[in-house]
Amino acid sequence: DLTSNPTGRAPRDEREELLCGLFAEVLGLDTISIDDSFFNLGGDSIVSIQLVSRARAAGLVLTPRDVFQHRTVEALASIAQSTPTTAPAAPTDPDEGIGELPATPIVHWLAETGGPIDGYNQAMVVQAPAHATPDSLTRALQTVLDHHDVLRLRTTRRPGRPWALTIRPKGAVDAHTILRRVDTAGIHGDDLRTLMAAETPAAQRALDPDNGVMFQAIWFDAGPTTPGRLLLMAHHLVVDGVSWRILLPDLAAAHHSVVQGRTPQLPSPTMTLRTWAKALVEAATTPRRTAELDVWTGLLQSDDPHLGSRPLDPATDTADTTRSLSLTLPTHLTNPLLTTIPAAFHAGVNDILLTAFALALTHWRRARGQHHPHTLIDLEGHGREELVPNADISRTVGWFTSVFPVTLDPGVAPGDWDGVWENASAVNRAIKTVKEQLRAYPDNGAGYGLLRYLNPETAPRLAALPAPQISFNYLGRFERGQETAEVASDSVWPPAPEADSGVSGGSDGGMGLRYAFVVSAATVDGPEGPSLEADWSWPQELFGEDEVRELAQTWFRALEAIAAHAQGADTGGHTPSDFTLGGLSQDDIDEFEDELGL
Repeated sequence: DLTSNPTGRAPRDEREELLCGLFAEVLGLDTISIDDSFFNLGGDSIVSIQLVSRARAAGLVLTPRDVFQHRTVEALASIAQSTPTTAPAAPTDPDEGIGELPATPIVHWLAETGGPIDGYNQAMVVQAPAHATPDSLTRALQTVLDHHDVLRLRTTRRPGRPWALTIRPKGAVDAHTILRRVDTAGIHGDDLRTLMAAETPAAQRALDPDNGVMFQAIWFDAGPTTPGRLLLMAHHLVVDGVSWRILLPDLAAAHHSVVQGRTPQLPSPTMTLRTWAKALVEAATTPRRTAELDVWTGLLQSDDPHLGSRPLDPATDTADTTRSLSLTLPTHLTNPLLTTIPAAFHAGVNDILLTAFALALTHWRRARGQHHPHTLIDLEGHGREELVPNADISRTVGWFTSVFPVTLDPGVAPGDWDGVWENASAVNRAIKTVKEQLRAYPDNGAGYGLLRYLNPETAPRLAALPAPQISFNYLGRFERGQETAEVASDSVWPPAPEADSGVSGGSDGGMGLRYAFVVSAATVDGPEGPSLEADWSWPQELFGEDEVRELAQTWFRALEAIAAHAQGADTGGHTPSDFTLGGLSQDDIDEFEDELGL
């Protein structure tokens, strides 16, 4: 259950009171005790970045690593710095973020995709205050465009040459040119959804990276007494899931200042995207990073038979050929998968989701005659790990996503597959096995992109190895939009009901596909509680919808089995990565826990 411990202690000083409030704010809870664990309450690595950013704005300096290691309000309060004097300071040179910058790994990843990418975007639909005007929205948007450097990015793409990236000075993008008003007074429900769907493609067509058009906004104006809808669309080159959690509060705060007649003052990032990109190039050739090469080459040399009727062909398997389906896991199952189950295994939400995914994939492949113990997939991460010493990019907007391969093997014995869903021991063992597999990748896998794209010696070796056939991305938690009578101008503008599950996106029709399956999942907080929503997409010539639906439902069946077995007395426990003492095997740990009754 997503609630705090009722027997936990109340905050004892201002610092603990502040952190309790921030925990509650980012997790959507009413009260927090100082003994509550951030991750046991449903927090994840993406939400931890929000926590760090808001703590810094309130005068407490933390890092995402601090949150992962210390977890509770009491522990974090004891190590947080009260002032930013020991943390990286905000850039003193106002032009530090302006000028040419090297392509980051994810930009190189996109460049090698092939096909058009001008319309490749992420979008959000939020409720705008009823008192908004064209002038107030334009001035708020201009503030955000000038404040976040990457929104003024321009690409230069020439055949056969690396992309060139340039961030232009403040004022280079005029908010008047990117905001369009659509009158929706008196239009509601399905009629409003239909109108918004008809207007949205124009925003996508307007995106033009080579001319620096990276952002579009459509204001669906419902009149002076009704909250309107604001569609915000950004080229994926300039945003990711974390960036929206920065942009939306900044836009709301800027608009509030404008309405109040004040000059907006937004918190500055402590590191610019340009500085970060340059530092990644240097980090890619350090001994620490190159020491990882054997991990990745060994991983990618493993055999992984084709999942579909033929190999993927990006020349013919394009975005135009994509089919999709969506499934939703109910709240009563989602709740424990976010909280009590990860806590029992000292794991993260991704560990649980990927264990079920590994079980489902192996089971599905076995039914098709592929008795293959493991599957190679590409994982997407937020990419904001500490790859650069003393870097803080918790308030930096950009596309930081990391993409890296992992091998998933649930470790189920061949004789146990027939009754695997009822076998609590096998499911328990699978969670521990997959958790350890994921812990084996340094820096959550974010260093792979540096070796794959930024190191001239290691890049060709990794490029020559087989590529995963599946992409998996857990986007974290989002609020489901609900109709409200009025939106407070000094709050984060909430998602609109038409936004469904938060961030959406789109591609150009001719953009080549990289994967046989793409799975994007998110936890959506609704009135009844959180639910896991999963979107599957695939090239229509490789699979029929029944095949994909079977795999998607098998994943949910595996999640349901994990939730059911979590009620048992023998569920949970530690794994070797939980201890700094080396040499402990899983059998050693299980034996110790049995002896101690843990």
